[in-house]
Amino acid sequence: MFIRLGPTGEKKDEHKVTETEGRILIVDDEPEILQVLACIVRRAGLVPLLAQNGMHALHLVRSEDPDLMLTDFKMPDMDGMALLNSARGMDPDLPVILLTGYADVPGAVQAMRAGAYDYISKPFDHGEVLRVVMSALRERRVKLDLNSVVGSGSGMASLRDTFGPSESIGKLIAGIKQVAKSDFSVVITGETGTGKEVVARVVHNASGRAKGPFIAVDCGAIPEPLLESELFGHERGAFTGANTCKVGKLELARGGTLFLDELANMPLASQAKLLRVLQERTMYRVGGTEPKSVDVRVIVATNGDLLELCDRGLFRRDLYFRLNEFVLSIPPLRKRREDILFLAKRFMAVVSVELTKHVEGFAPEAAEAMLSYDWPGNVRQLRSVIRRAVLVSDGIIREQFLDFGKRHEPSPGIERADSQGLIEDGEVVTLREILRRNAAHVERKVIADTLVKTGGNKARAARMLQIDYKTLHTKVKEYGIEAKGEQEHV
Repeated sequence: MFIRLGPTGEKKDEHKVTETEGRILIVDDEPEILQVLACIVRRAGLVPLLAQNGMHALHLVRSEDPDLMLTDFKMPDMDGMALLNSARGMDPDLPVILLTGYADVPGAVQAMRAGAYDYISKPFDHGEVLRVVMSALRERRVKLDLNSVVGSGSGMASLRDTFGPSESIGKLIAGIKQVAKSDFSVVITGETGTGKEVVARVVHNASGRAKGPFIAVDCGAIPEPLLESELFGHERGAFTGANTCKVGKLELARGGTLFLDELANMPLASQAKLLRVLQERTMYRVGGTEPKSVDVRVIVATNGDLLELCDRGLFRRDLYFRLNEFVLSIPPLRKRREDILFLAKRFMAVVSVELTKHVEGFAPEAAEAMLSYDWPGNVRQLRSVIRRAVLVSDGIIREQFLDFGKRHEPSPGIERADSQGLIEDGEVVTLREILRRNAAHVERKVIADTLVKTGGNKARAARMLQIDYKTLHTKVKEYGIEAKGEQEHV
């Protein structure tokens, strides 16, 4: 049995599925459950692929390349665990969500450790199904984006490819190497879009817990009443609607890493309970009386200043000091401009393959525009801008193809000077730091302009710039400049 329907219920051509949609493979031996789940995902603009047994589901994994699998735990010919293992063998990044009508907590834990994304108990809440599905799809897209650029994305060299060649990224990698093998709690700070979860996964993969699960919880995406149930789990009857037991993320992460994203959004009451769990290494499910041992490494991420939130009474100071054993800071893209063109070229190469387009590079004015823009959305925004630019380009990415959301403005530079010193981007900085931040794109522009004047003759350009040929050659390679006279692009 195989059905493919569009958001309104009509039959849909598989080649017209847009990027914003997802193909959800639903596997259940009960036709009524299949249709209910299909209706849930269809209303969200997703495309259901339906199978009533495990063998047909595996055929669809091979032939239809689904983005997620939602499968019953107990089925007659092939149970959910066997299907999970077989499907993940075909697609290691395929998120699998298990549905179970049984209070089979050990089985659910086993499935999570085998690589399941989550599990949902029957009878299920429609909103809960959709929330878990959308969360899994978001994580799937992050993994695919990362893998398309850096292969496995799990090693230090891959991290360098992912973030860029700048000195600040070198310091970040050095910090990861220092802390990865320990069991320290880690706080990862950085603006939205800088890649905090990527760093968390690298720390986990380089640790002694790499063979254990990596369980991520977005503290900003889960409604406050559900957060404690998500973290600690709950017993049947603990509250209205708790019809079965639920294993919490802390329990599922045993032997591995628990990643708490957007930690600053965690309510104070939940912070207090989390602190007690981390101190005592035991926990209770909501409504439970039996203690559960906790053996997890905790990595948290925030785009804000936790200490400032402590001063404002919005974050517990004792929890801050419990978690703040080691800090990894990811600088925003605007403060490591030497990474911008490096990443832009990698994204361009990936999207060119995806769209089967031949794009030679960036016109000089486009490169200059990217170097001058402040990238408030960081690497995530850069990737989106490059994807669109490749789509609409005519073989070379020109400035008019770069959609920043609003007309780009040059870096603000010095805002003011006061008794503290020079102020740039709201920070007190030294003249040396200001020069370092802006030197890369100025140097690149001078070299590129000189090569245009010399028609791409590097030897002549080196003489004009009064530097040796080897230095110029190194700089041209570093900045990705390809001199082709008036048609030069980078």
